[in-house]
Amino acid sequence: MSNYLEFEQPLAELDQRIHNLKDQSRHDTKAAEEVKRLQKKIYQLQQEIYHRLTPWQRTLIARHQDRPGTADYITGLLRDFTELHGDRLYGDDPAILGGIGWFDQQAVMVIGHHKGKTVKERVQRNFGMPHPEGYRKALRLMQLAEQFHHPILTFIDTPGAYPGVGAEERGQSEAIARNLLVMSSLRTPIITVVIGEGGSGGALALGVGDRVLMLEHAVYSVISPEGCAAILWNDSAKAKEAADAMKMTAPDLLRLGVIDEVVSEPLGGAHRDAPKMIDAVKQAVAHQLEKLEGSPVDDIVDQRYRKFRRMGVFLEESGSDSSSAHPQNIQE
Repeated sequence: MSNYLEFEQPLAELDQRIHNLKDQSRHDTKAAEEVKRLQKKIYQLQQEIYHRLTPWQRTLIARHQDRPGTADYITGLLRDFTELHGDRLYGDDPAILGGIGWFDQQAVMVIGHHKGKTVKERVQRNFGMPHPEGYRKALRLMQLAEQFHHPILTFIDTPGAYPGVGAEERGQSEAIARNLLVMSSLRTPIITVVIGEGGSGGALALGVGDRVLMLEHAVYSVISPEGCAAILWNDSAKAKEAADAMKMTAPDLLRLGVIDEVVSEPLGGAHRDAPKMIDAVKQAVAHQLEKLEGSPVDDIVDQRYRKFRRMGVFLEESGSDSSSAHPQNIQE
């Protein structure tokens, strides 16, 4: 284990003790027994910590530098992947990774935010914050998939769209809005997986899916906790309080109907066992594709529209009288 988060420091201390005893345990029975005892204690402590995570702690896990990214899922899920570049208008954006490959026996178009792993790659990919040309590249690939009747698989992992002057000059908001518009009516199945941090419209621009899956410790929200705290309290240090209030975790969003499925992570987070995490996502995606397979395309588009229209339905109460707006009664 390495790269511990702040709330994992008790685990780090135990791990260091095991490391110090490793050489001695090879020829010392007592040391070997102590190593086994400490390993058991680490496992028990991990269970305790990860069964009472706060929203802010989940946010830190979602941002972990070793967490599997879009490129890792593409490698683990697809064969014969061919990356496609450029928006045919301005240029190529490395913050959006996309292309076509084979998922089992089916050709699929895969598009996702990609933050990178090393410092050099993170800078090159702008820390997963796309410019307008990134979203327009994504749109071009989606429309290409629709033309050839290939399902679309998107991976969300971004702090948000890049807010720089150049991005605004090139139409950042228009690019995001157009993706939302077009995705709502694309005549091919769309499966979305929130694999890490899903921030603002920059995330939603790839998130209008027939099925929206979310990893257990991922987060998905209209703004970062720091940004929310700065707006509400003029103090970004209150990010923990903001995270609690925003209902940005997978269990909350499943309950609210924003997502359709939570994919369990290995104990300690996806970064502790990337192959196991990637296999779990593969099974979840295969299950959802199977459910969509064979459905008339008109039904798929109609259900996608209704799915997003239902979001935000709430209960109004006034005194002893109450009325509820039910999703099926919304006039469309």
